[in-house]
Amino acid sequence: MTKERFKQLLKPIAEGLFGPQGTRRGPEMPHYVIRPVGMIVEDLCRIPEEDWAYYAFSREPLNGKFNDEQRLDLTRQAIACGREYAQKLADQYRMRDPEKLAKQLGLLVDFPDMPQNTERVLFAEFREPNKMHIYMDGVRKGRALLSEPGVPHALTGQLDIVKLLIGHELFHWVEERYKKEIWTRTYKIELWAPKPLHNRSSVAVLGEIAAMAFTKELNALPYSPYVMDAFLVYGYSPEAASGLYEEMMRLAGRTARLPEEDPPAALPEGETKGEPTA
Repeated sequence: MTKERFKQLLKPIAEGLFGPQGTRRGPEMPHYVIRPVGMIVEDLCRIPEEDWAYYAFSREPLNGKFNDEQRLDLTRQAIACGREYAQKLADQYRMRDPEKLAKQLGLLVDFPDMPQNTERVLFAEFREPNKMHIYMDGVRKGRALLSEPGVPHALTGQLDIVKLLIGHELFHWVEERYKKEIWTRTYKIELWAPKPLHNRSSVAVLGEIAAMAFTKELNALPYSPYVMDAFLVYGYSPEAASGLYEEMMRLAGRTARLPEEDPPAALPEGETKGEPTA
C-alpha cells in the first residue's frame, strides 16, 4: 500500500483501527471542522472506559441485535475479560511489558513501514498463528504529535505507541490460545433459525473491546486506548480525525467542542452526561 492510498482510505474512516475495517463509500466526503490534536485527545481521554460501548458496537455487524442496556453489559464483561487475561499473563511471566511478553510467548513481531495488499486502514495486525505486524509510518506520525500542545498532559508520559499496539494484538493471540474457554469466544448470540435448529454466532467486537482493556491494563494507561483511533489518524488527516472525534463524542453522550471553545468542566467522578441510543 502506498502512503497516498493510505490517505485515500481515511476519507473518512468507518471502522475502528484495530478491528474489521471499511471505509464509507459515497459520492462525496463529508467535511469536518478541524480541531487541534490536543483538544481531541483531551476530550476523548475524559470518556470512561465503559462509555466507549456505543462507539465500539457501532462497528459490529450484529449491532442491531442488541439494545443499549445489552451493549453496556457486554462491554463491561469484555473489559473484565481483557483485564483478567492481562493479569493472568503478568502473574505467570512476572512482567507487564507487552513487547517482552510477546517475545517470551514466541510471537514474531516485525516493524514494516506500511501495510501491503489491503483495503483496510491498519496500524497493527495479528496474523495466525504467531506473527504480528506493527506499521511504523503511523507510529512515527503519532510520535511526532506527542509534543503538540495539550497532548503530553492528556496522554501522559506512560504512553508508548508501539507497546500499546503490541498489547492489543497480543490479546488476539491470547484469544486463539484460550479459544475454548475465553469469554470473548464462548459467548454466542442466538440468531434467527427455524425450530428446532440453532444459529448461534460470536460477536466480533467483544474481542476488540477486550483487547483494548488488555493493553490498557498492561500499559497502565488511565484512559481507553480507543483514543488512539482518532490520535493516530490525525497524523495522516486532521480532518478525518476530527470527524472521528465528533462521532466518538456523540456516541459517548458528549458534545464535541469547536476549536475556540474552552474545555468542559470536569464531571464528578463516576458521573456521565447520559447514554445515547446507538
